[in-house]
Amino acid sequence: MALRKVRVMGDDVLRKKCKEVKEVNERTKVLIDDMFDTMYEENGVGLAAPQVGILKRIVVIDIGDEPLVFINPVILETSGEQTGDEGCLSLPGKSGTVTRPNYVKVRAFDEEMNEFELEGTELLARAICHECDHLDGILYVDKVEGELQTTQYDEYEDFEDEFMED
Repeated sequence: MALRKVRVMGDDVLRKKCKEVKEVNERTKVLIDDMFDTMYEENGVGLAAPQVGILKRIVVIDIGDEPLVFINPVILETSGEQTGDEGCLSLPGKSGTVTRPNYVKVRAFDEEMNEFELEGTELLARAICHECDHLDGILYVDKVEGELQTTQYDEYEDFEDEFMED
């Protein structure tokens, strides 16, 4: 397992359509493990293969429940609507308001090429839509309503209250 370089906006690979995965071999499994390591290192909730320079239809997501792998994902159904801030590891330091479905049903394959369907709402639905867009060369900035915002995260922000005295 290793960290991979996250490609940033402006890199041509992010605008290309990815190819279907025909089989999962050892290299594919290493890629998936590396994608999880990279996503966690960058504090993301999702990562698509083109974001690490690989034009394959592979997505990893972890919104805190359990790590999910989607190979050749296809969104079957969406409903509802949610509007909120969205960011991307390929556009660090920026966020924007994006409207996405509040419910998504997706069909994909797991690491053993077993087909499955999954339904997700709220953050999971947003992450699935965002990452699946990457597989078709679409970035969230293509869907931003209004202007992009600069976001700065203080790595000690979560601990601030704990150490501050009244």
